Amino acid sequence: MIYVISDIHGYPFDKFLSLLNKANFNDEDYLFILGDVIDRGPDGAKYLKWLLSTPNAQLILGNHEEMMLVCEFVFAEVTEENISSLNTENLTIFANWQINGADPTLEGIRELMKNDREIINDILDYLHDCELWELVSVGEKDFLLTHSGLGNFRKDKKLSEYSSYDLLWNRPDISDRYFDDIITIFGHTPTEYFGEEYKGKIFITDTWIDIDTGAAMGNCPTLLRLDDMKTFTLTDQDGNS
Repeated sequence: MIYVISDIHGYPFDKFLSLLNKANFNDEDYLFILGDVIDRGPDGAKYLKWLLSTPNAQLILGNHEEMMLVCEFVFAEVTEENISSLNTENLTIFANWQINGADPTLEGIRELMKNDREIINDILDYLHDCELWELVSVGEKDFLLTHSGLGNFRKDKKLSEYSSYDLLWNRPDISDRYFDDIITIFGHTPTEYFGEEYKGKIFITDTWIDIDTGAAMGNCPTLLRLDDMKTFTLTDQDGNS
């Protein structure tokens, strides 16, 4: 079975594992996370560590992971040379990441490094290797997985021609249409932005599906199984507060 989820944003890791368990996710299945496991919530670093050791889970890069990579200088060894290389641009970039919820991620990474100082290098290497999009076929359906959809979309435009900004920062309008023969699945834009009636629910059009159900806003993220398009969330009965 193939599953997708997006924009976890540090959602409590134990609840995430409960969500996978609810869907009977196992070693024979595969999970794509469509970006933004980190920031805002408390457990982002735990997801990064989990991804390092989970071969049947793959992260598609999100804009928050991109912000972390742009601020890679933060994790460099503190030396006079590194300190002298910091400039106003670096500090502005780092401040922008902090504004977007970096502090819980930084705290989590500091905790991980107490037991393994080299883990930050493994995490950064992993993120550098993450793709911006992935094509997946399940049964007779084809899916394009990205973090934010397709900015500046044209049907004749090759996927390799889309910029990282198009794939990481795009916010679609309800009227936007993508490919007719491929279902595009993404997150980044919480579905309640399309209307209060979509709060906590995935948003489906005839050419794309937004699965960001607002974990950053306190909602449960939604797990979508591509084989039968069934969704899974935690309820109060599952222990979700």
